Amino acid sequence: MSTAPIAPFGRLLTAMATAFKDDGSVDLDGTARIAAHLVDNGNEGVVVSGTTGESPTTTVEEDAEILRAVKDAVGGRATVIAGVGTNATQHSVELARNAAKIGVDGVLLVAPYYNKPSQRGVLHHFTTVTDATDLPVMLYDVPGRTGITVAMETYERAFESDKVISVKDAHGDMVRTTRLADMGYAVYSGDDVATLSFLAHGGCGLVSVVGHVAGRQLATMIDTFLGGDHAAALDIFRGLTPAFDAVMGVANYGATTAKGALQLAGVLDNRNVRGPLVPLDDTEYEALREGLTAAGLI
Repeated sequence: MSTAPIAPFGRLLTAMATAFKDDGSVDLDGTARIAAHLVDNGNEGVVVSGTTGESPTTTVEEDAEILRAVKDAVGGRATVIAGVGTNATQHSVELARNAAKIGVDGVLLVAPYYNKPSQRGVLHHFTTVTDATDLPVMLYDVPGRTGITVAMETYERAFESDKVISVKDAHGDMVRTTRLADMGYAVYSGDDVATLSFLAHGGCGLVSVVGHVAGRQLATMIDTFLGGDHAAALDIFRGLTPAFDAVMGVANYGATTAKGALQLAGVLDNRNVRGPLVPLDDTEYEALREGLTAAGLI
């Protein structure tokens, strides 16, 4: 019987939302409450200040405050990964160094977005940020947001550092998943609906968004699949399909639907986001409620 691949940060992590007050300021208490809710409900780790955390809209100072609040809330019970990916290498270096001072378990480093650097530029970005601290690094490839794809040759070069250990992959090419796993990476699905496919092709776990409200179910699905009962895992997946559609299958999704879900779950009393995002309107909110209800989550 094959052994499940090593998951250095845990099998299930959620890219967590950042709570905001009605005046737009960061709600540190609400953010800590989100982190505690996630860890209490099946998540072995949290990713802080990623896209779902609205990192393009937060300052360096806010990022440090958010990270400290989360570390204080769950640092003894779960892995805490700091999102440090930006499209300015020195900015990412600053964020990584701040994260190291706070004492997180690793950093998430997305391919630089919008600038469209060459693969040599992508590697330079990865290497410079990796070299800035002693923290383990999870690279992140999400072409739909960045406009570029990380080449396999770039992954090979990046992996020459013993600090680069994992990938959050939202590329969707399962052949790449297998190749990355064979290269030695711990490969996490960056797309909830693709999780079972990733696991079947050598992936080790999931960095989720739906995990804001379905942590226990997703954790059970992953463990069931890796335990060899693929049919039972597929049954869990089928049951969660309305939630996947409701959270990730609409135009105004991500931080917006995560916060709507947290409000429906009673974790937050609002669904505030920062521009250019706008909160779910009443129609979108009711559609989200229907999807989560159909999946048995609320």
